[in-house]
Amino acid sequence: MRIAFYAPLKSPNDPVASGDRQMARALIKALERGGHSVELASELRFYLRQQEPESFDALRIEAQKEVARLTRLWDRDGKPDLWFSYHPYYKAPDLIGPELASAFAVPYVTAEASYSRRRNAGLWADTQALVARAVEQAALNICITQRDRQGLADAIPDAAFGMLSPFIDTSAFRETPARGCRTRLVTVAMMRPGDKLESYRMLAQALGSIAHLSWTMSIVGDGPARDEVKAQFAGLPAERIEWLGAIEPAGVPDVLYSGGIYVWPGFGEAYGIAYLEAQAAGLPVVAQDIAGVPEVVRNGQAGFLTPPGDVAAFASAIERLLVRNDERTAMAAEARRFILEERSLGAAAVRLAELLAKIPVS
Repeated sequence: MRIAFYAPLKSPNDPVASGDRQMARALIKALERGGHSVELASELRFYLRQQEPESFDALRIEAQKEVARLTRLWDRDGKPDLWFSYHPYYKAPDLIGPELASAFAVPYVTAEASYSRRRNAGLWADTQALVARAVEQAALNICITQRDRQGLADAIPDAAFGMLSPFIDTSAFRETPARGCRTRLVTVAMMRPGDKLESYRMLAQALGSIAHLSWTMSIVGDGPARDEVKAQFAGLPAERIEWLGAIEPAGVPDVLYSGGIYVWPGFGEAYGIAYLEAQAAGLPVVAQDIAGVPEVVRNGQAGFLTPPGDVAAFASAIERLLVRNDERTAMAAEARRFILEERSLGAAAVRLAELLAKIPVS
């Protein structure tokens, strides 16, 4: 099929690395591996940081311009076989695809759409209504986590759903990892206010409680909350913390290979691509049993998921992997097997092909 791909929150071509951009790119690769031709329909970013009606109105005008542009293009060159909308949600609804799909009788598909009733207040209620209408219109809504599927099904029970587990392109992790330092802890995360800062705060507290053990910590990340993040670790010996800053995605595997355990609390994580990458590199994970994290880390098999907000439990899980090397080694092997065999680009391409094959295309 000829597929028009659109990501309202962030274009796959956006220069700023993020999990959202990574998944958009991975989906495109998986679709192409399935034999489809994928074209980026629009680079318009429809993202509302705050409930500002003026910004919303301005973005709607831009969206209508894109609808008009694509209408002229499709009239001239022919319409695609399918519109694929990645990650529409209350701050980034798709205001292009549903209208075009309806006008040109093109099947409309979403992936990683989400809906949360607690957001139904003020302008967010209006934008969620737009998401709900798009989900209802869709020939298929591909859900990346059971959490997202449940949220959509509760709000739009008659919508069509299919599951695609979170995955990554594992090509950068194919080589058997050299044995890293088993007591080196690693994390890769942006430094910004909110859930990320809260995760860094919890991580620093946990490390403080196991300072009697031998470990070092490598941190990849940067952002507007850099100073606040570093302040959380001020009470720990400076020589134990390696601040690597932001690095290119291609350099992340080498950092992961150098470590022994991946640690990140993960407040608010949709699922966490970094957890997938860490496991692909052969690192067991310590995270919280929170949000979508259980969708990508198998508790007790490839790492440990601890109760949300429980710093002592989080620290205890890290300590266990530091002192029980045989258990850490076994979990590392299982983590790598799980990602390479079950959460790879190839596995996702097969699943996507199965899902899209059920959609009638004119």
